[in-house]
Amino acid sequence: MHSHDHGHHHGHHHHGQGTGKFLVWSLVGTSAFVCVELFFGLRANSLALVSDAGHNATDALALLLAWFGVYLQNKPPDASKTFGYHRAGVLAAFVNALTLVVLSAWMIYEGWTRLFHPAAVDDKVMMFVAGGGIALNGAIMLGLFQSSKDDINIRGAFLHMLGDLVGSAAIVIGAIVIRFTGWTQLDPVLSIAISALIIWTAWDIIRESLDILLEALPRGLNLEEVQTRMRKVEGVLDVHDLHIWSLGSSARAMSCHVLIDDMPPSQSDGILHKLNHVLGDDFKIHHTTVQFEHVSCAISGTGCVIPVDAGHHHHHHHH
Repeated sequence: MHSHDHGHHHGHHHHGQGTGKFLVWSLVGTSAFVCVELFFGLRANSLALVSDAGHNATDALALLLAWFGVYLQNKPPDASKTFGYHRAGVLAAFVNALTLVVLSAWMIYEGWTRLFHPAAVDDKVMMFVAGGGIALNGAIMLGLFQSSKDDINIRGAFLHMLGDLVGSAAIVIGAIVIRFTGWTQLDPVLSIAISALIIWTAWDIIRESLDILLEALPRGLNLEEVQTRMRKVEGVLDVHDLHIWSLGSSARAMSCHVLIDDMPPSQSDGILHKLNHVLGDDFKIHHTTVQFEHVSCAISGTGCVIPVDAGHHHHHHHH
């Protein structure tokens, strides 16, 4: 009764390995820079640098998610059925993003108190470290620019880098202003602004990762619409128990029951082929599991339990 089909399309391979490797290096670089920035931020007594380290950490998360997306697309089809490691990456991003939101809230509080009790900051260190941030983010953005055209995850990572570049530039300018005017309150002001930016960015990651973790309907898909299109396929009497979910950031899976006339599998194969064609072309769903049925499920109100005696009736018809 079951007929499974995994129509995998290998259109993904065009920017695979190179981008994956580049993302890993960017991830390593960004993570290292987070530590450097945190260390010097504490030494220079600059809240802005510490916040910027947090902002860089959200970027590392964006890179992690992008890397998981690319990694998954380049795995051979048989492995795409096990979502274990992919979910682990998404879960990591989710937990980290939550942590960052909490930390940012604390940074905003710290910045607020420091506005009223200004503290001396080492503007030279601020300038050099933030300058390093500009160089690092700029380099990563250049590398991502090419592949950001055709991959939504990479575009996400690219935008994060852009946000960080702006943050670092603001700190450099801030350090110069502090150097010449001695207005140290600018440091906590920058810190509050950057922390607000982190919360805004992290919120996006939280939403996206939760969608995947809760098996939500992939963005931009309408269940009714998919069902209607499937029912229009020649030979399909009805479609029910339809589930569509995200395997990862760009892979989608679907399972359903399809009611057809009683026919040999050789005939129903054509229907399956047409269904997969519709799903793949119109909705970009390439991982499908379709179960064919010949008995109406109306018999049972709950889900699909075909009554035991249904089979026996069939035999009588054939005699």
